[in-house]
Amino acid sequence: MSCLVCERIEWIKKGENPYFVCELETGYVVLGDFQRFKGYTIFLCKEHVQELHELPRDFKMKYLEEMSLVAEAVFKAYQPDKLNYELLGNGDSHMHFHIFPRRAGDLGKYGNKGRGPVWWLPREEMYHEKYKLGAMELNQEVKRVRNEILQLISKKEGTQE
Repeated sequence: MSCLVCERIEWIKKGENPYFVCELETGYVVLGDFQRFKGYTIFLCKEHVQELHELPRDFKMKYLEEMSLVAEAVFKAYQPDKLNYELLGNGDSHMHFHIFPRRAGDLGKYGNKGRGPVWWLPREEMYHEKYKLGAMELNQEVKRVRNEILQLISKKEGTQE
């Protein structure tokens, strides 16, 4: 069976994934194909596992640390009201975290007073072509997230004993 996440990782390795932000020790950072929630980012695990508990402990702890770093970078880049972190795997069983920057009322009529999970949006709204970035804007957003990640890594390395 084909794995969409493994395919995306192969595109990254071949330099063919325009959504690629950067490679970390345990995973690859990419922007979501559709930016209904501006800054929507995905952290793809380098290991092809379905569940978090399937990872060796040291790798798992590093993966979670790096996922948190990616989330912090997204937060700094987009200044949302809240971040949503999701590790689902119902569609693609290769483990990956979705990081959604959220703003008050961003679901509009689809939420409870504009609030609720992103998946309450109809598919045609979530994946509407108007939320697919053009090449120039995509490049800018990739750089925006990458710069925040690199700053956080640099800051962290500067505080090591």
